[in-house]
Amino acid sequence: MARNYELDDTDRKILALLIEDAKMPYTEIARKVHVSGGTVHVRMARLEELGIVLGATLKIDYQKLGYGVRAFLGIYLQKSSVYEGVVKQLYEIPEVVSIDFTTGTYGIFARLICRDTNHLREVLHEQIQLIEGIERTETLISLEEAFNRPIQLQEVQEQPS
Repeated sequence: MARNYELDDTDRKILALLIEDAKMPYTEIARKVHVSGGTVHVRMARLEELGIVLGATLKIDYQKLGYGVRAFLGIYLQKSSVYEGVVKQLYEIPEVVSIDFTTGTYGIFARLICRDTNHLREVLHEQIQLIEGIERTETLISLEEAFNRPIQLQEVQEQPS
């Protein structure tokens, strides 16, 4: 749906609470925002319909599950027209967890999660570097993620007319 929708303070407060804790029940959100549970439900349905809310995810400590290497991959494309085909092939690789089409040095910047450096090497050499359209890659291994957070929604000040 391509309609423009202006978020009001109630929408922003609902979103802010869910950004902080996506598992918070609508009844608790309603209590904190001083509206009914039905209002929260209707607002969330509308935000989902408009594509503002895309779903909810779990935050996982992958290291505790045996995936101890986080890496960033700068991908040089042979030409920008191969982007969509390359992305489709990268999407099929489970270790690739995010992809961005970028300006600057790389055509694509990807994030990978692997068990260890041997696993990373296998993914790079046996899958990614074999994709048609990829010229070369540069790998950066993350030593530590200091933080990973969503942006905080700011209240928008109305402009004088």
